[in-house]
Amino acid sequence: MKAYETLKEEIRANVLKRIDYSREISDEKIGDIIDEVIGSDGYLKILPVRERQELKRDIFCSLRRWDILQTLLEDEQVTEIMINGPEHIFVEREGRISESEKCFSSAEKLKDLIQRIVAGCNRTVNEASPIVDARMENGERVNVVLDPVAIGGPAVTIRRFPQNPITMQQLIAFGSVSPEAAEYLKILVRAGYNIFISGGTGSGKTTFLNVLTNYIPEGERVITIEDSAELQVQGIANLVRLETRNANIEGCRAISIRDLIRTALRMRPDRVIVGEVRGSEAVDMMQCLNTGGEGSMSTGHANSARDMLSRLETMVLMGMELPLQAVRQQIAAGIDIIIHLGRIRDKTRKVLEICEVDGFRDGRIELHTLFAFEEEGEEEDGRVSGKLLQKGELIHCEKLKAAGLYLSGAGAVESG
Repeated sequence: MKAYETLKEEIRANVLKRIDYSREISDEKIGDIIDEVIGSDGYLKILPVRERQELKRDIFCSLRRWDILQTLLEDEQVTEIMINGPEHIFVEREGRISESEKCFSSAEKLKDLIQRIVAGCNRTVNEASPIVDARMENGERVNVVLDPVAIGGPAVTIRRFPQNPITMQQLIAFGSVSPEAAEYLKILVRAGYNIFISGGTGSGKTTFLNVLTNYIPEGERVITIEDSAELQVQGIANLVRLETRNANIEGCRAISIRDLIRTALRMRPDRVIVGEVRGSEAVDMMQCLNTGGEGSMSTGHANSARDMLSRLETMVLMGMELPLQAVRQQIAAGIDIIIHLGRIRDKTRKVLEICEVDGFRDGRIELHTLFAFEEEGEEEDGRVSGKLLQKGELIHCEKLKAAGLYLSGAGAVESG
């Protein structure tokens, strides 16, 4: 491996010497220069054809793509790439993590790649600001933590999303949600219920939120707000996408989720979709939900639907000093539906619970379970079998009636 890396760096250095930096050079020309170096410097004699092709690709990717990460980024089965310093790269496939054979030849190579990634999305990361969230050209979400905060060397986590957005039909085929619950949620979105999606890390919150946006009526004005733009809203012509910005050394001030929510409310939205609420911006999100933002949606980290309510209380109190009772009343009035997702022990992602927020009584937010996942056993291959079963009927039907819609049967949707 070390001999291969030495040879690769030697050829790469020779390629760099032949590049004319005074003019723009195409990818094809770079490929031709690599071929010339490999052919003219006698490497043809010592390298088999297959290794020569692999070497050419690796050198090209180091110059014009994402170096050793390129093959991982092109692998559709890879959903997460975790870099723990230059020597250790882990990948997630189908919910299972394994260590890759690839590694960076030095910490400098990894740092160079990090700078290319963050520069491509107008972000900055250095010793003074060692943590950053960014987005690669194909939509991959990147989190970077540099040393000295990351003791073992730069830590990079890349969350990958499918090029073609996942549909509700695919989630049904995967067993993530039942057809009945999918139809139920479809009509709730169309009717303008405010929906909050909860779940742990990697449970599929953003994917599920993206799927639900497909049910928003075409004629509405939708504003999305995210730290790193990941949502792929389809079929909405009147769409505005907003993304936060970090402060930089040029003097540009940071623009937070809170800033963007307040701005969105002045932009005449029909719906505001916040990618994730994780702090004091919960105050502004609740104000949005309680001031006419019907049909708005967001996500948050929690272990259950009930736990999501507790976390929202804490996050609101982080942004504003209010009596706890007032906070709970605001949450109960603003959120209509909580969908809780989870990754169960066989590593599959499922909708575990769909709850209706049934108001505020006796100092407590009441939850009414509409659907719940029930395990039925475990198959020979280790997969957990079970069903998402309907447990109750929707209590608050005012928005359904206002939209001319109603529910009947086990989640079947009809027009009124």
